[in-house]
Amino acid sequence: MTGIPAEFTPDPELLRERVILVTGATGGIGAVAAREFARHGASVILLARNLRRVEALYDEIERAGGPTPAIYPMNLEGATEKDYADLADNVEREFGRLDGLLHAAAMLGAPTVFAQSDSETWYRVHQVNLHAPYLLTRACLPLLAQAEAGSLVFVVDDKPGAYWDAYQVSKRALGAMANLLAAEYEGSGLRVNCFDPGQTRTGLQVRAFPAADNDSLPPPEAHARALLYLFDPALELHGALLRGEPD
Repeated sequence: MTGIPAEFTPDPELLRERVILVTGATGGIGAVAAREFARHGASVILLARNLRRVEALYDEIERAGGPTPAIYPMNLEGATEKDYADLADNVEREFGRLDGLLHAAAMLGAPTVFAQSDSETWYRVHQVNLHAPYLLTRACLPLLAQAEAGSLVFVVDDKPGAYWDAYQVSKRALGAMANLLAAEYEGSGLRVNCFDPGQTRTGLQVRAFPAADNDSLPPPEAHARALLYLFDPALELHGALLRGEPD
């Protein structure tokens, strides 16, 4: 587990002229990342399935004076291999580059006793949490590999113990995929890392622990500095698991 250097203070133009794609852009971590990336100069591609919410985020970023973002509506549950290839082609055509990719989208499913789990939920959760990041990353790797100081970040979540079913398995597999990519791109210009925000007051956290004191947890905004650190063009961190350090 790696921490954020105490001396890291993001420059207001840290991400100027960079293009970053964020999945799950309307979720807790994804929305904070999108706002912060834009606030620090990046052109952000907002990938989410809820068009109304992503349009609201688009307007918010524009009102704040950030570079005009792009909206890419996509339902990861039903997206095909061709959909991801088309996305990468559209990014190259519209922007000519891709400097970063943050996989923040996630599906909790219905955590239960393994023997009582159902295959439909298992497939849906793995589709969003594992297969979608695989297909999207593979489609975008040619662009990311061309970037000067590219960043590929997977949001992971280690839920220890029993009853987490497909969520736990898919998230641990996602971390294994990130480690594989980090090993393959060692020494290149592409940095591959994982980010574990820990317990945070997000919608997924509330669904996972509806009876817990979620109001006492840090909000997603507490991880803004960590997210900026992971996408800093000067970052040397590679193949690491960074945990958020709420202020």
